[in-house]
Amino acid sequence: MTVDRDQVLRTAAALLSRKSTATMDEVAKAAGIGRATLHRHFAGRDALVKALEDLGIREFEAAIDAAQLDEGGASDAVRRLIAETEPGAGLLAFLVTENQLFEGEQVNEGWARLDARVSALFRRGQEEGEFRIDLSPAWLTEALYGLIGTCAWAVQDGRVAAKDFQYMIAELLLGGARRSVEK
Repeated sequence: MTVDRDQVLRTAAALLSRKSTATMDEVAKAAGIGRATLHRHFAGRDALVKALEDLGIREFEAAIDAAQLDEGGASDAVRRLIAETEPGAGLLAFLVTENQLFEGEQVNEGWARLDARVSALFRRGQEEGEFRIDLSPAWLTEALYGLIGTCAWAVQDGRVAAKDFQYMIAELLLGGARRSVEK
């Protein structure tokens, strides 16, 4: 039987985004394979998490590309980015809270590339007078990641309706980020 590595990763992502402490045995069971087979593809949890990181970075980069961040107003671009990110929100939620990915000197350069692209969107919104200038683009980027992760978990737990994912994130983030017009 041939094991589809990407399918195993997607199964692991779905499980770990719901239960970040899941064991390799639990991942193997969820993927419908034996533990030995899982270990042939991923030497251990660290290797599995690193592979998930690569998948998450690829998926988030594809979402950024699909959202066409340079088109239209910055607020509309943020809304498109949230919509494009929604399918992979659980994986992103898991990854941004997985401390091992951000320790030491071996941080994946993909994160810096993604952060730069999202921060550039917020900077553009500031330069065009759409977003507040007292909140740094880096902070707005982190806030976006945090809201995506939190909302993904709330949807998974049934505390938030899936249909409200995009609306709730966009309204909270943009409501705080928009520059108000003083009268």
